[in-house]
Amino acid sequence: MTALEELYNAVVEGDAEACRHGVETAIAQGQNPATILNQALIAAMSEVGARFEREEYYVPEMLIAARAMQTALNVLRPLLVESGVKTKGNVAVGTVQGDLHDIGKHLVGMMLEGAGFAVTDLGTDVPPARFVQAARDGAHLIGMSALLTTTMTRMPVVIQSLSQAGLRDKVRVIVGGAPVNQAFADKIGADGYAPDASRAVALTKALLGVD
Repeated sequence: MTALEELYNAVVEGDAEACRHGVETAIAQGQNPATILNQALIAAMSEVGARFEREEYYVPEMLIAARAMQTALNVLRPLLVESGVKTKGNVAVGTVQGDLHDIGKHLVGMMLEGAGFAVTDLGTDVPPARFVQAARDGAHLIGMSALLTTTMTRMPVVIQSLSQAGLRDKVRVIVGGAPVNQAFADKIGADGYAPDASRAVALTKALLGVD
């Protein structure tokens, strides 16, 4: 089994220590950083997403795999920057103002990074102005999360703020969270709705026109 295959399996199995070792081994063997990223990390996270959709994996397994991937990516990232590897796009994710729930948003961010996007995690309780600033800073897509019916009403406020700042046509907006659905996304003028992290990745790729 090659180092890339071992790294791929380590991500799918959620073995963080094996991921760190796998990246270091692949680098020592002279593997190109972009090859490690695409053939091991991104490919593995695609498989994790597919297993989730087949109901072979659930949120805990996805989270463990994403954290293992992050361990590998932390080792690889400086080499990716040094070699000029381009990301698939810039994404900012955050939980809307008044809402402190973090796990779903965090998982979406890790899955997006595992798919090759540059992700800025704005955190929780994010006011509209910070989403607007993220768009000004170059985000191609903004992902908003809410877990409460009382805080999902902040989502249209963010979209209105982007419009008032003259940025709405420059950035895509997707929404998600337990009380959110497609009808709500359509009503507030979002570009899309994702019910889970795996489909958030697929939606982001579709909206930004990348593989």
